[in-house]
Amino acid sequence: MSYSNPGPGDYGPPPQPGRAPAGGYAYPQSAPGYGYPNQGPGYPAAPPIGYLQGPGYGMPTQPSNGMGTAGLVLGIIGVVCSLTFFLWFFGVILGILGIIFGAIGRGKANRGEATNKGSATAGLVLGITATVILPLLGFLAFASLMSLA
Repeated sequence: MSYSNPGPGDYGPPPQPGRAPAGGYAYPQSAPGYGYPNQGPGYPAAPPIGYLQGPGYGMPTQPSNGMGTAGLVLGIIGVVCSLTFFLWFFGVILGILGIIFGAIGRGKANRGEATNKGSATAGLVLGITATVILPLLGFLAFASLMSLA
């Protein structure tokens, strides 16, 4: 069946006089009045990306404790420098910084603001080791060598 005079949108039969055009997509127009013309119901706005996933399907949280990580790195470098004879002074300084950053990182983890309490604790322990224990052992070794000579 072919129509020589198609309706609006170039498809379907032409509109009948006195009747609204057929088609499930047309909305009835309101009577002329004040305000904006009747636009018909629209689609709701798309929700933000974070709200599209259901509960329980999110990504696991990554460790977010920069202070604890910095304390761990400074503690490791401080221990290595304290073990070397010529760099013990830098080891003590880096150990002190490792203690400070490790303590701040542990405090954040205890308050729930950070997730990697273990690295902050390791940074604190390595900072103490680099600052106190290794220089003390080095001093004792040096003193014992001098007493033998």
